[in-house]
Amino acid sequence: MTAYAVAHLRNVAIGPEIIDYIEMIDATLAPYHGKFLVHGARPTVLEGSWPGDLVVIAFPSRQQAMAWYGSADYQAILPLRLNNSDGDVILIDGVSEDHKSTDILDAMVSH
Repeated sequence: MTAYAVAHLRNVAIGPEIIDYIEMIDATLAPYHGKFLVHGARPTVLEGSWPGDLVVIAFPSRQQAMAWYGSADYQAILPLRLNNSDGDVILIDGVSEDHKSTDILDAMVSH
């Protein structure tokens, strides 16, 4: 099942280190078949507030997403982002193509 690395980045200091990070991240994704779905677009906020930027990267599986994040190549460039932005990053599984909103009720009732 597709998994997503989702980052909500705030206070990004655009400078040489962030530019290096941006220039190098694609090569770290390739071995794990990661691809950007959302990157740098400004949202239209419909409810609440949304400071910062959203990044969504799709992977074929959670295992590949975890392998990418823990890879030596990504860990080598990660400090470039961490030292120049604030943010939250999660990995989350997607749903099947035939998923219905009520499917979540079965999971909630069984717990």
